[in-house]
Amino acid sequence: MAIPEHAWDAIADSFGRRDPTLYGRLDLCYGGTGTGPAKLLEYNADTPTALYESAVFQWLWLEDGLARGFLPAGADQFNALHERLIARFREMGLPDTVAFACFPDAPKDRGTVAYLQDCAVQAGLRAPFVPMEAIGLGDDGRFLDADGRPLGAVFKLYPWEWMFADAFGAAIGPSPTRFIEPPWKAVLSNKGMLAHLWAMAPGHPNLLPTYFEDDPAQAVLGTSFAKKPLYAREGANVLLVRDGAVLERDDEPYGKEGHVRQALAELPVFAGRHALVGSWIVGAEPAELCMREETRRITTDRARFVPHLILG
Repeated sequence: MAIPEHAWDAIADSFGRRDPTLYGRLDLCYGGTGTGPAKLLEYNADTPTALYESAVFQWLWLEDGLARGFLPAGADQFNALHERLIARFREMGLPDTVAFACFPDAPKDRGTVAYLQDCAVQAGLRAPFVPMEAIGLGDDGRFLDADGRPLGAVFKLYPWEWMFADAFGAAIGPSPTRFIEPPWKAVLSNKGMLAHLWAMAPGHPNLLPTYFEDDPAQAVLGTSFAKKPLYAREGANVLLVRDGAVLERDDEPYGKEGHVRQALAELPVFAGRHALVGSWIVGAEPAELCMREETRRITTDRARFVPHLILG
């Protein structure tokens, strides 16, 4: 899974302590040609975005549609994400102050973090913002803000594989600073976990056959598959192949860490757009559905967010 050895103890210790998780998002193919039940494409367990759109925007769209009459009376959503995030912050046993960190010049990340700061404040916490590049390390092993104040807990919208590769990466395990998401989520966010899931539960109706690129068993996929980097996000460096012909590829700077091959599951198409289902999890409970649509077969960070509704 290309996780550096110096991170193994931090991950194992975090899992052994059962460090609490805040949230994650499952990306599913549902309704595509020949897919049957919903199929897990990947689990965004570490740094999922599209959070504000899911929790707030689409609920406001539903309320406005009902009030204006362009949605039928009784229309609903599966959407308890906002309330459950607030409740989860209260039950995680966090210190009174949780710092929220990302790169401030990344608007999408900063917006996501600002929304989560608001949820934390509603849960009764202090939630200052700390630029990711301003975080330092003290002599006692605790991470510090730009003013040298110890950080007891940090929500970071910053991938674990980047943190492990940073100069302070080896200090994460011994540090008393708590991180959200916890280090053990680095395993679940890795595409290699999809191969391990298939090995643990071959034939599961919600899983796609998935193998590491260097595993001879991947030959059973034949000439139709999706090739995915272990660490990539937002469709980066995904290659889709059907019957030996490239359907689509996305070229970004990922993939040196290795790849998995996954059975090809093509997304359903509505009005020329490929529709991806996202299922948000807060703690260990499902909390909300979201939809994203792309004119391309690969869902990227340029996908349209589309509200959903439930009728009947």
